[in-house]
Amino acid sequence: MGETERDVFIIGQDDLILVTGATGFIGMRLVETLLDRGFRNLRCFVRPSSDVDKLAALSGARRFGARVEIFKGNLLSPADCAAATKDAAVIFHLATSRDGKSFTDTFLNSVVTTRNLLEASRRDQCLRRFVNISSLVVYTNTAKGRGRLLDETCAIEAHPERRGDAYCFSKVKQDEIVAEYGNRFGIPVVTLRPGYVLGPGKTSIPSRVGIDTFGIFLHLGGSNQIPFTYIDNCADAIALAGTQKAVDGDVFNVVDDDLPSSRQFLRLYKKEVRQFKSIYLPHSVSYALCYLWERYSSWSDGQLPPVYNRRHWHVYWKNTNYSNEKLKTRLGWTPKVPIGEGCRRYFEACADGGAGA
Repeated sequence: MGETERDVFIIGQDDLILVTGATGFIGMRLVETLLDRGFRNLRCFVRPSSDVDKLAALSGARRFGARVEIFKGNLLSPADCAAATKDAAVIFHLATSRDGKSFTDTFLNSVVTTRNLLEASRRDQCLRRFVNISSLVVYTNTAKGRGRLLDETCAIEAHPERRGDAYCFSKVKQDEIVAEYGNRFGIPVVTLRPGYVLGPGKTSIPSRVGIDTFGIFLHLGGSNQIPFTYIDNCADAIALAGTQKAVDGDVFNVVDDDLPSSRQFLRLYKKEVRQFKSIYLPHSVSYALCYLWERYSSWSDGQLPPVYNRRHWHVYWKNTNYSNEKLKTRLGWTPKVPIGEGCRRYFEACADGGAGA
């Protein structure tokens, strides 16, 4: 690492980096990105049941003596967290709940695990940066007019429990505890909020485009921008946020340039992957349906879970524009893979059965 790079980065090539959720969709690509950037000392926290073959192969595939340590453990165990964070200069926290639907499971595996890591790193006192991976879903988007810009200054969901979305609830609470540890204990934290991360390995159509809950695909997005970030671009943003100087305490939204509309994406998906029937519901109709669903759920005392409601509609199907200006200005990030090329790779993988890159 040259003198100029030392002036920019908070760590050297051989300082220890901990990555949680390292076998996940984003985690695996982040490990590759860090190795490609010349960082040679990585500890990857994985569940005991995780398939680690691809992760183990990364160390041997890289030159210059890179070391990829696979640490099997449970983030709910304070002892495992203490062992994993020992001597770590940077922690990239990507691990999250595998369920995503149960409030109890997502709280335990997002909030409690995050607290355990923060407590362990606070005691170890080696940490120079804790990178918290959140999501755009934490923004409320209810007070904004249609088509207005969503950026880092927008309001966070004040009552995430009312959205009926366990993932949103857990991410809001996770962000809160990270901010608390940063403020109370001086832990240097950075939070990233990616949009929908696109890439080979995923096969489903994003719910921001529409849903097929009722046996036919309901296209709800219409002319809305879909806040995609291609997997390589997202991993680059995370790596920069964890290693560059002078961004402690910052929050960054991660979306690519030239975002396609829901209608454009769905048209290309049908052309490149498979044909199927879909029905477009105008925004006024989808909003009304969410309102009726919400009212019936309340009237039936939760007999019908309030998974579709007005708060949910404002986040997923309200016409909104997205900004990555702060990410570019503060971190010097630019998306290396244009969104058109990213979609092409994704469609190709979907047509091949979802195989990874």
